[in-house]
Amino acid sequence: MAHMRFLFVGDSMTIGCAGDFTWRYRMWRHLESTLPGRYAIVGPRTELYDVRAAAPVSAAYAAADGFPADARRHLAGWGEGWLHMAPVIGDVVAEHRADVLLVSLGLIDLGFYTNSAQTEVNVRAFVAGARAAAPRVRMVLLPVIPNVRARVDAPFAAECERFNELLAKAVADLDTAASPLLLASPPTGYELDGDTYDGTHPGPSGEHKLAGAFATAMHQAWGVGGPYQAV
Repeated sequence: MAHMRFLFVGDSMTIGCAGDFTWRYRMWRHLESTLPGRYAIVGPRTELYDVRAAAPVSAAYAAADGFPADARRHLAGWGEGWLHMAPVIGDVVAEHRADVLLVSLGLIDLGFYTNSAQTEVNVRAFVAGARAAAPRVRMVLLPVIPNVRARVDAPFAAECERFNELLAKAVADLDTAASPLLLASPPTGYELDGDTYDGTHPGPSGEHKLAGAFATAMHQAWGVGGPYQAV
């Protein structure tokens, strides 16, 4: 298998807070065990979000001693969504020569910026921008997963459900042999009370489930890596 360059793209659940392991760390462990020496993690950022500073300035990963600097790279931001990533993804893919995008976006868009239909337009713009920079780029897209606001806000829950339907249709429409798109399955058994620390952001078990969703999609569809083991 050829050397693969992975780019994590996401919002607050992907960048993580000071003191988090992050699901990116869990995915790095998985890649180390299944693709040793045959991958790289790329991206323009490495920081965690520091809540006290209200800025992405922290390097205090819970796994700092075992998480090498190069593996911490990403394109994720607190409060950033498809709306923010669509205009920049082309330049980032070109500069960092990304081959595979692992994308977890949508919750912040629907919560603050755009409705489901508008968000789907930004998904399509994101895919077009990435492909303009790298016509053979692959992408794995995660639907909006369970969150505390959807538990108590019925209209918002309906928008999340509608967006996930539109996302699935967009993936089906845009998937090509040259530049495959995958829709990852929502993490199995994802529980807000057990897998998050605040109803939205994943704790350790949630991080494993998010990483597992991406790993399983790539392994089953493309034969990349292997079955996910929660190391």
